[in-house]
Amino acid sequence: MVGLLGERDQYLRVIEDRFPATSLHVRGNQISISGDKAEEAGKVVEELVLMLESGQRLDQRTVSRTVDMVSDDERPSEVFNSTVLRTGSGKTIRPKSAGQSKYLEAIANNVITFGIGPAGTGKSWLAVAMGLQALQANQVERIILTRPAVEAGERLGFLPGDLMQKVDPYLRPLYDALYDMTDSEGVARLLERGTVEVAPLAFMRGRTLNNSFIILDEAQNTTPEQMKMFLTRIGFGSRVVVTGDVSQVDVQGGRSGLVALEKILGGITGLEFVRLTSRDVVRHSIVQAIVDAYEVSDEKPHR
Repeated sequence: MVGLLGERDQYLRVIEDRFPATSLHVRGNQISISGDKAEEAGKVVEELVLMLESGQRLDQRTVSRTVDMVSDDERPSEVFNSTVLRTGSGKTIRPKSAGQSKYLEAIANNVITFGIGPAGTGKSWLAVAMGLQALQANQVERIILTRPAVEAGERLGFLPGDLMQKVDPYLRPLYDALYDMTDSEGVARLLERGTVEVAPLAFMRGRTLNNSFIILDEAQNTTPEQMKMFLTRIGFGSRVVVTGDVSQVDVQGGRSGLVALEKILGGITGLEFVRLTSRDVVRHSIVQAIVDAYEVSDEKPHR
């Protein structure tokens, strides 16, 4: 009951706040629910109990997300209980929203998956997790992580070092995801053997990528020509995940290879577009609020 209700019944308060016309009363190991949304609130409690029984620990974000999913007639206990990867440190990586679950399912069932959504929705992080899972299962021989080296205000020429040192800051988020899931020695071994390759998009030209799990990150900063070049590199036995946020285009002239791509490629078998929203944001709750605020601002006419 402590795990279910939270310290000082904080999780109970979350449910009551989301269902203001509903009352929840606790006596010992029993919870009685009454009011207009009693049945829905009861389903939320049932789902939370199932998650606790499966070994998950609850927090306020998980409880709030559970309410959202039950309201949409979804089963959070099924979504949150699916495991993508267990790291060397024992950490379990699993989806934290229905959108993320759909994204992972698309990656598992398609040759090419496009994950499009705002910052904080786990697009790149989950793609790396799926790549490591495929590598561990011997479904692929290597993972290739790539990004376009497009400046967001800065210039590559002003950075010190050779070409790889110059582009390293652009690839750092992909390294961070690897280090989150594998210890530093493990990452070093994967990179030394070439089992994991991290390179700027320009290095993909002229190659055919077979038996690989390929992730193109920040794809909104590709040009249409670069996107076509990348997608035609795909060889046999490979899977591709393309991630991007069409609200953050930094490519010169605004000619993004990701914007409107669904109109060109939609309907191709083995290819799927998954759109994540602010409800799939898994960073600090303030990130979701910021994403929502920008979306509202973008919808309003500006003078």
